[in-house]
Amino acid sequence: MAKENKSIKSTDVELKDRLVAVNRVTKVTKGGRTFTFSAIVVVGNENGVVGHGLGKAKEVAEAIAKGIDDAKKSLIEVPILNGTIPHTQRGKYAGARVLLRPASHGTGVIAGGAMRAVLESVGVTDVLAKSLGSSNPHNVVKATMQALTELRDAREIADLRGISVSKVFNG
Repeated sequence: MAKENKSIKSTDVELKDRLVAVNRVTKVTKGGRTFTFSAIVVVGNENGVVGHGLGKAKEVAEAIAKGIDDAKKSLIEVPILNGTIPHTQRGKYAGARVLLRPASHGTGVIAGGAMRAVLESVGVTDVLAKSLGSSNPHNVVKATMQALTELRDAREIADLRGISVSKVFNG
């Protein structure tokens, strides 16, 4: 069952951006080489809202700005409990596979580059994360976002089943 995400307007929240990767692309024509840049950017309010975007331009700064604008269009809301995620979750996108596990307070964000940017932007302070497949930052960011999209907290499950939150844990 797919989770319905309420669309979040970027004007409603104060977003901070993190640059994940910048890539220089070269196009060779008969007139010579043309250099362009692509930038992967993650934005979040560090309180449960995160989005990612890709910007392409002839200048790095312009590519980052375009990436930020694109990221603001793909914001999702993620449940966070006491600085960690509610349960273990796997994510997959193309060749990238990620594993996210909740961690006790004080553990910190144990994650690699692209995953770390997403998890810190969403506001997770304690998590154990592992990238299992491809290390391509594009796909790792998308796999992490996919895993975060599928997270559900106890209140949401209780509402879905029509029972109290205590019955979710006690059966």
